[in-house]
Amino acid sequence: QVQFVESGGGLVQPGGSLGLSCVASGFALEYTSIGWFRQAPGKEREGLACVTSSGVITYYANSVKGRFTISRDDAKKTVYLQMNSLKPEDTAVYYCATDLLPQCDSFPVNYSGQGTQVTVSS
Repeated sequence: QVQFVESGGGLVQPGGSLGLSCVASGFALEYTSIGWFRQAPGKEREGLACVTSSGVITYYANSVKGRFTISRDDAKKTVYLQMNSLKPEDTAVYYCATDLLPQCDSFPVNYSGQGTQVTVSS
């Protein structure tokens, strides 16, 4: 059973940083690409980032490119999303996810956790 537990969300001022973590279980993480997406009230789900199973290749949405960094530590079964230069429009619930594929054919959405709330406000 695929499971994710996200953490690290909170309230941050514009321009600030947050680091999200996601602990994965129930599948072979080392063979699987992992991504993050977010959902804000009244807005469509937005894929943000994906890292391939090798950890070598990453993909980012234009809205977060240059500000967010995805990484993985398979030994710890954990995926990270470092978010810098946060903006009020980054406010959303953030989820890690996988489509159980080795490559990032698209931003994964099929299996995800409960999410963690990120609020960017002064």
